[in-house]
Amino acid sequence: MLKRLGIGSVEELFSDIPSSVRTDGIGIPPGMSEMEVIREVTDMLSANVTAYDRPCFMGGGVYRRFIPSAVKAIVSRSEFVTSYTPYQAEISQGMLQALFEYQSYIAELTGMEAVNSSNYDAANALGEAATMCYRVNRRRKFLIPQVISCDKRSTLRNYVSGAGMEIVEYAHDPRTGEADMEDLKRKADDDVSGVYVEVPNFLGVMDRQAAEMKAAIGDALLVVGADPISLGILKAPGDYGADIVIGEGQSLGSPMNFGGPMLGLFGCRQELVRKMPGRVIGLTRDAEGKRAFCMTLQTREQHIRRSKATSNICTNEALMAVAAAAYLAIVGRDGLRSVARSNMASARKLRDALASVKGVECPVLDAPFFNELPARLPIRPEKMSKVLMRKSIIGGIPLAKHVPEMGDCMLFAATEMTTDREIEMLVEAMEVVS
Repeated sequence: MLKRLGIGSVEELFSDIPSSVRTDGIGIPPGMSEMEVIREVTDMLSANVTAYDRPCFMGGGVYRRFIPSAVKAIVSRSEFVTSYTPYQAEISQGMLQALFEYQSYIAELTGMEAVNSSNYDAANALGEAATMCYRVNRRRKFLIPQVISCDKRSTLRNYVSGAGMEIVEYAHDPRTGEADMEDLKRKADDDVSGVYVEVPNFLGVMDRQAAEMKAAIGDALLVVGADPISLGILKAPGDYGADIVIGEGQSLGSPMNFGGPMLGLFGCRQELVRKMPGRVIGLTRDAEGKRAFCMTLQTREQHIRRSKATSNICTNEALMAVAAAAYLAIVGRDGLRSVARSNMASARKLRDALASVKGVECPVLDAPFFNELPARLPIRPEKMSKVLMRKSIIGGIPLAKHVPEMGDCMLFAATEMTTDREIEMLVEAMEVVS
């Protein structure tokens, strides 16, 4: 082996390691007992400030939500945890049935006829939706709103660069935060493959213009980004003309967990399913005529020729999809509607409380909103974040990076987990610096 590598001794393999490290070591302390290790690690972890033991008003796509204990119990079962992503699908019937149920739930929520299982997160799903629009009609422009997360914008640009696509932003109404329909109509020319709109959008606004967009963009595809919790009370995107629906499924039974893993929701109309990325689980019959589940559509490059693949994603969020199916099965139709209403009620209490703080402008936008809203602050939002953290409160998201013209604003979120006392604590902390 050494001869093949062209070196004379084993020591040469380590020539890049500084001699001081090789001779004196790297200062690894002596070993500990299990009890000592647990004690030290627990002490280290106690310094963390988490969203589950502090008031948290951060949203922007990832939220502190209640997860029923049964969801955790189900996804912790070895049959789900160890099966990963079933390549030999037919020997993993339990996982395939769970994913089939997940697809069925998301299809009903979104009003789409076909749903995949699944994408990494909402940003990844948006990138895949844009390139799917190009595959459908071979046009290179893709329109997105100005009001969008900078993370989604960055991921989207990376996705479309290889296809030579152009991302064009359409304006929003600064008074309401909704889409500027006149600007959208001007930019929706014959070279536009698809138009993206979020309901609710990044600022929490439930855009009332979305229902008019399909008629305004001609034969371009309408891509709607939806919050699945909001669909407990809002009209399904498929009911107002969406061709593709994407979203972030973290709210459906997955913890915040440092921002991952996430779950990218993706659905489309039946006639577009051959252009959809990922895979689709279907219901069939086996050789004995018994009910069985299989991979009906597999368009990843592991399964078909790379030139024919619609996605090069190497894996997916199967376990998170199982969590979403378990969550939706447990809360049910009425439960999801109740959670959505609770979010709206909490957000309105938050709005009223912020409006009472001297120097704070809230609401900033004159439009219906779901579970988050921006507020204009008397000090820099970044500084306010530090002030709140010193009070053991996790504040909202400073908007400078996402919506530059709202650089003096912070995006605050409230969910079903937000209590009246937490809102009081936020107001008390902000009043000190206002």
